Amino acid sequence: MTPSAADGPAELIISACTVLVHDDQERAGFAEDAAIVVRDGLVDTVTTTAAAAHLPAAERIDARGQVALPGLINCHTHAPMVALRGLAEDLPTEEWFNDVVWPVESNLTDRDVELGARLACAEMIRAGVTCFADHYFAMDAVARVVTECGLRALLGEAFFSSQGPEGRERSLRFALGHRGSADGRITTALAPHAPYTVDDADLAATARLAHEHGLPVHLHAAENRDQTDTSLARHGVTPVEVLERTGILGTDVLIAHGTGITDRDLPLLGRADGRTAVASAPRGYLKFAWPSTTPVRALRDVGVDVGLATDGAASNNSLDVWESMALTSLLQKSAEGDPRWLTSRQALHHATLQSARAVGLGDSIGSIAPGRRADIVLVDLTGPHTQPVHDLAATLVHSARSADVRTTIVDGRILMRDGELLTVDVPEVVRELTERLPALTDRGHGRRIQEYDT
Repeated sequence: MTPSAADGPAELIISACTVLVHDDQERAGFAEDAAIVVRDGLVDTVTTTAAAAHLPAAERIDARGQVALPGLINCHTHAPMVALRGLAEDLPTEEWFNDVVWPVESNLTDRDVELGARLACAEMIRAGVTCFADHYFAMDAVARVVTECGLRALLGEAFFSSQGPEGRERSLRFALGHRGSADGRITTALAPHAPYTVDDADLAATARLAHEHGLPVHLHAAENRDQTDTSLARHGVTPVEVLERTGILGTDVLIAHGTGITDRDLPLLGRADGRTAVASAPRGYLKFAWPSTTPVRALRDVGVDVGLATDGAASNNSLDVWESMALTSLLQKSAEGDPRWLTSRQALHHATLQSARAVGLGDSIGSIAPGRRADIVLVDLTGPHTQPVHDLAATLVHSARSADVRTTIVDGRILMRDGELLTVDVPEVVRELTERLPALTDRGHGRRIQEYDT
């Protein structure tokens, strides 16, 4: 569609860039010397630079030498855990939880959560992440941060059965109270922690509430093979089979990790009544020395979308979805013994359209096309590590880095321009968070918010 000045001034025009586009079969391509016209927070059209040159616009960005991508989506994280970055290093999973993370999290205050979320949002904006799915505590504080910093988010208040009915009820209150807030940029989910910390009765109640209120469910399940083996030994069923028998697979569900998904689980996931997706955060699996990774190819074969994620920075040390994209491609090649899988274009598909569907926003984000929300990042490919460009998809996946992101836009609003953050005061956040760290990281009290026993 050719834009017209008769439509009135555009909110924003980005010109002279290469744009990642998708055809009607979801195949990725690249439009050269292109312009993106944004009106009312939406992509109005993708056209040529020449066609947009004389259109009136409130703001323009000359993006020559840059590639415009749909904003990246972090499909599973615990944003406030950036406050614990580097605190629990080189430990097995059980010790990581029981000896460090869960004792420290018993100290959390709303202010700690808010400051951690601000620092995380700054990190994600810098790295070209425009939307994230968060699963944590004191989520009212996270919602405030999302509202103020301009990002998009799927938020869920995590709960354990050990908290009693109040945990589940608090998760529901949060989901209903914040759904559609931040001018529609916040969507919400019910957020039971995992089948090993939430019992069958609470999972079944969560499934009923999800249906009653039209809410998705976001939880951990079959995170690693040890969890699956323990569930089989104790209960005779896999974690995914627990989700099936409690009705969770009948909801729209986002499953974190799934490296312990087995062949017997795949038919259940493939024929689930709701929208089922898995979020894969490969860096953490390597760090914990888990023996397997998310079975992306097998999940694809049964029709399950796999979105890209980082998990929290306490386990992953960063919120860099670019790294997740590259590691997903590389680990899948290794796991399958096939250099033809997962290709760079397939990795971009996971990073864009599949990640958008995973967080329940497949109709509004994940591609740069008319009618989609104007969540756009501009990536500078003029550096020596990205030149020359023989295969643009490979350059983006395997050569480009989060530091190459120059501009981040959500709903047509510029959150970072030419590397300058516009919505978060990082030095002030770091100053206050640093002052609070001694109280936050104290483990002398001997408390834990939960016990990891799988």
